[in-house]
Amino acid sequence: MNNPPSSVPKFEILEASWRDLGGVRRIEQECFGSDAWPLLDILAALSLPGNVRLKAVVGNELAGFVGGEIKGSERIGWITTIGVANAYRRMGIGAAILAACEKQLATHKMRLCVRQSNISALFMYWKFGYHQVDVWKNYYLGNEDALVFEKEVIQ
Repeated sequence: MNNPPSSVPKFEILEASWRDLGGVRRIEQECFGSDAWPLLDILAALSLPGNVRLKAVVGNELAGFVGGEIKGSERIGWITTIGVANAYRRMGIGAAILAACEKQLATHKMRLCVRQSNISALFMYWKFGYHQVDVWKNYYLGNEDALVFEKEVIQ
């Protein structure tokens, strides 16, 4: 996997498993606070067949995680969660794991939800060719809306 410029620590993108439960839970809490997935949802994402689950690792430390799945008869790929630990943000890790998840899902259309106030994530998704297709009102705690983004994938 290609890494960003040399000022960024080298990282690997590997398949995650239930063994990464503690690290993924830490990243979920750090990134999403009260909106973080409950323990059982994280365990399901790390163990259910058919899910894509990738981690970015710097040395022996879990730096980022992305989960994805294919939903519906239209076979639309959904990025179900993506997060990067604070210490590793703005180093290209989020973009790298997003691209890797999209590639593994290999669908004609990708979707994801993002908190409308998450400006850095919005810019990353726009950069990757996503555009807003819907709003889910009061989706997040605190009654903040989720923006539903979509991307057509050319294969």
